[in-house]
Amino acid sequence: MDQSEELSELISGIYDAALDASLWKEVVGKAARFVGGPGAAIFSKSPVAANGNLHCEYGTDPHYRQLYFDKYLALDPATTGQYFADIGQPIAISDLMPYSDFLETQFYKEWVQPQGLVDFVSAVLDKSVNNAAMFGVFRSEREGIADDETRARMRLIVPHIRRAVLVSGLIDHKSAEAATFADTLDGLGAGICLVDATGRIVHANVACQVIFDAGDFLSAAGGRIVARDVKINQALQEVFAAAGSGDAAIGTQGIALPLRAADGACYVAHVLPLTSGARHIAGLAYAATAAMFIRRAALDTLSPPEVIARTYKLTPTELNVLLAIVEIGGVPEVAAALGVAETTIKTHLGRLFVKTGAGRQADLVKIVAGFATPLIA
Repeated sequence: MDQSEELSELISGIYDAALDASLWKEVVGKAARFVGGPGAAIFSKSPVAANGNLHCEYGTDPHYRQLYFDKYLALDPATTGQYFADIGQPIAISDLMPYSDFLETQFYKEWVQPQGLVDFVSAVLDKSVNNAAMFGVFRSEREGIADDETRARMRLIVPHIRRAVLVSGLIDHKSAEAATFADTLDGLGAGICLVDATGRIVHANVACQVIFDAGDFLSAAGGRIVARDVKINQALQEVFAAAGSGDAAIGTQGIALPLRAADGACYVAHVLPLTSGARHIAGLAYAATAAMFIRRAALDTLSPPEVIARTYKLTPTELNVLLAIVEIGGVPEVAAALGVAETTIKTHLGRLFVKTGAGRQADLVKIVAGFATPLIA
């Protein structure tokens, strides 16, 4: 069978799978063989929450498959770059980072190499605020790293896989967002609480629970948020009620209220209506009408990494190193956390200095702090 016949048969099978979900595994296997690889998968993952879901696979090892989602997704250096890739654009490891650097990562040494794999070429099928759904083909030592022919074959089938996946509902992105939303919130340093129009707490992340448990400037009484200051408490209840009427009531950017702890520390509570765009997903998932962000009045909350990356034209690897420097500290610690050599981190650090104009690591921290905001505008 020549390539045109193989492609025609594969495309036909893809659309058959859109109507009969039991055919997806067979189709994914055929897609793997067409692109050139022993296995393939349709999956979704979040660079923010560092978790994901497998929707369909063929030819993957069950043991390593579980290990990936349990441990190695967070160590996968390709995750950030895969998320930021344009929908439908095939990308391999060498498109995201120098392949020699990839070979030095803990992810490669402990997860990729033991399976006899050398590369993974993927394409984004759909993307939301936190998640990206993808189709990807594994490349073993026999096939070698992805080349132009590999990418060309991906381009021939990805648009069809994307349409079939969206039509079939194989990936319910809104449900996936709802399933990972609580985990994402719990991973944030700012206190975040979802409430209904009466101020009833629908969900509070770990940081918010700590604030409530302290019973200082905010507490939870009868399942509802209560502020110690009478005027602030009245204002909060009015804002919660107004949020139920939509953005028009308090504006798409919400409203900020000052809070003061007993020791004099200043905090800000920012209440945002959950009625616009992607924010509506969270509202539907939790029956909430507003989200309240609570943080100290200091620049200690990062903006979305994508904003920083675009501002300074950082590669995915450079962005990972920048965030690691800010969150972890020195070169040895970052190298250990990312599973690469210290010389590799130093190389990327030098590029960061050039692109950002920083002269030392402390300057990088200040630059990231300059993007601090509890919300995506």
